Amino acid sequence: MAIQSSAGFVPVERYGVREQTPSGGPVERAIESLRTFGYAIYDAGFSPSEMAALRERFDAVREMVYQQGGGRDRLTRIDEQHTLRAMLAHDASFLELARHPDILAIARQLVGDYIVLNQQNGVINPGNGREYNQGKWHRDLPYQHFVSSRPLAINALFCVDEFTHDNGATLVAPASHKMEAFPSDEFLRQTALQAVAPAGHFIILDAMTFHSGAVNRSPRDRRAVNHVYTIPMIRQQIDLPAVLGADYRKEDSSVRSLLGYGLEVPRSVEEYYLSREQRVQGSRAAM
Repeated sequence: MAIQSSAGFVPVERYGVREQTPSGGPVERAIESLRTFGYAIYDAGFSPSEMAALRERFDAVREMVYQQGGGRDRLTRIDEQHTLRAMLAHDASFLELARHPDILAIARQLVGDYIVLNQQNGVINPGNGREYNQGKWHRDLPYQHFVSSRPLAINALFCVDEFTHDNGATLVAPASHKMEAFPSDEFLRQTALQAVAPAGHFIILDAMTFHSGAVNRSPRDRRAVNHVYTIPMIRQQIDLPAVLGADYRKEDSSVRSLLGYGLEVPRSVEEYYLSREQRVQGSRAAM
């Protein structure tokens, strides 16, 4: 870490060094942390009034999800009472959150230019020490035990509320995105860190980094919005184009690309031929 003086940051002392990662702004520092440790904490830059509005909208979507999902009792029976699926389908504010330019820049730098929003879910860590379904160690690409040369997906968890030790801030196993196997219990107990973060920040993970929600011992629920951005080969958790409709944001090709439009799987050979014809015609028209 650089030493700070009254004149700003000055280089650390070193010898025998011929190569160094260049310094940069917040995006570059987050990318360096993600590559090295598998996680980073990033200030999204929202004002207090914007955060207050997002909290109100989060709670409104929560009520909509409960009503449209058949009631809280039904969702509790299937262990979905603490997860709000596809929030952007209920409120366009959450589409804008998913399109945060810095988060997209980080994801594209690490994953590739063509990324798809695989999922956006509201996550509620219930207060008073109650159990919830994210309170177990996992990867956001579950059941996978391999190491890739670059990330296949990035997870960006937006802190609607402050993440503290008391309210169950996310536990992270640093650098576990570089390991194929889940670490031993003893190693995990000694090395796991808690990602404490202010409200309005993103906790960003390489999706292969093992992490877990911790127990919320405070009296209040802790709210967050999780995003997973993937390479286009990975199937979305929910078919967002089907949920949003064929004409959704038709005027904005960048939004449609992010949401997975154009990746629909042909249901027959004839549908495949038609899709090929459309691509060929589009390519000729662009020439």
